[in-house]
Amino acid sequence: MLKDTKIAIIGCGNLGTSIVSGLLALPDFDAKNLHITKRNPSSLLYLQDRGVRVHSDNVIAAKESELIILGVKPFNVSNILKEINPVLDAKNQIVISLATGITLDEIFEDLDPKMTAFRAMPNIAADIQESVTCITARNNNLEAEEKVKALFNSIGFSITIEESLMEAATVLGACGIAYVLRFIRAMIQGGIQIGFDAKTASQIVNQTVKGAAELMIKKNMHPEEAIDKVTTPKGCTIVGLNEMEHHGFSAAMVRGVLASYQKIEKI
Repeated sequence: MLKDTKIAIIGCGNLGTSIVSGLLALPDFDAKNLHITKRNPSSLLYLQDRGVRVHSDNVIAAKESELIILGVKPFNVSNILKEINPVLDAKNQIVISLATGITLDEIFEDLDPKMTAFRAMPNIAADIQESVTCITARNNNLEAEEKVKALFNSIGFSITIEESLMEAATVLGACGIAYVLRFIRAMIQGGIQIGFDAKTASQIVNQTVKGAAELMIKKNMHPEEAIDKVTTPKGCTIVGLNEMEHHGFSAAMVRGVLASYQKIEKI
């Protein structure tokens, strides 16, 4: 569905480049249909070798694209919308904001009220086409939603949610990767302490985490159901789990999620 779709990523930072990588990995996506902009695009010029149009002109990028992704910081969204608004066509273009905490009401302060606009929150796993992206929209129709979902499904998969849950989606899906990575790092450190070299510990832990996630997805299991299969009476697994809980493992995780959410609410 994206084969001939012209896409712009305005303000292409870390998340934007992850989306670029995901798109370029698609066998039928033509790189020349992709504009990416940045105030100083020098760090992105390597993508020109793959056919991507790299520059700093947001107006040209917006004018020549059907899907316009705003990858800028939240405080810059309004300025960018004001800049590109004169060249936007409400009938033929879709604006997609990746900015945390910027509501659709705020977005439409600078847009034609008939424009189709989405908020979307992917995560950096877009780089390997394994992102989960939560989306919500205004003035969307079936064709627009299918096109936006095709974009984000190309870098993982997408879920449509109510806008009131977008900040929560940011914490769970985007911040959540950092939480998992910190957990992985701690497991590797434990592995080193019990005798493995860092490389071997990393291999074991990474595959263990991947296997746990795939088990939940493919078997549609609750985590506790799988845990029950691993823990045996007086076994080493339950001893380790209980020790972690005595030190507040689950409580610390929940409190971290809540702290991130409270921070977003204040933005």
